[in-house]
Amino acid sequence: MSLFSQLEFRYAVHQLGDMPPDQGAEVAFAGRSNAGKSTAINALANRKKLAFVSKTPGRTQAINFFDMGNHCALVDLPGYGYAKVPRPEQERWDELIGTYISNRNSLILLIIIVDIRRGLTELDRQMLDWLAPTNKPVHLLLTKADKVSRRDADTVLRQTRDELQAYSGEASVQIFSGTDKTGVREAQAVIARWLKK
Repeated sequence: MSLFSQLEFRYAVHQLGDMPPDQGAEVAFAGRSNAGKSTAINALANRKKLAFVSKTPGRTQAINFFDMGNHCALVDLPGYGYAKVPRPEQERWDELIGTYISNRNSLILLIIIVDIRRGLTELDRQMLDWLAPTNKPVHLLLTKADKVSRRDADTVLRQTRDELQAYSGEASVQIFSGTDKTGVREAQAVIARWLKK
């Protein structure tokens, strides 16, 4: 899909004052540390090393902007819920992420990455609660689907759909694996649909 083939890293933002202009259309990726955000971005772009993948949780420490052309961007947010990050650093991330999600006019869709083996965690629910007042749409990727049976994946998908009924904005969910490419085209289509609105 040509929309994703142009993806290029542009900015790493560590402080609120360094944010690029709030214009165009942005799709942001959020999720627990080590849930597979970077792997998902790489799979969507059909590239191996566009977004840095680490086995160490908490590795993404900035808001990373990837230019898609046509004034569109994918945005990789720092993972949440990793206890070993020093408290002041976690608070800085929280402020950075919270301000971005609450105030960014160009944010048109939030993709929440959820490890299918865990399902929705309390931190994922908090992210949904945080997002709810903005009325921004959300799409969940149940990642690492290659590590569970199809039956178990379908069970988690059904449970997550049921939970999302309580979300006040538009919400959708799908099964995904960056490793074996399950759901990549579906996710690309969802993102493309929102970017073209």
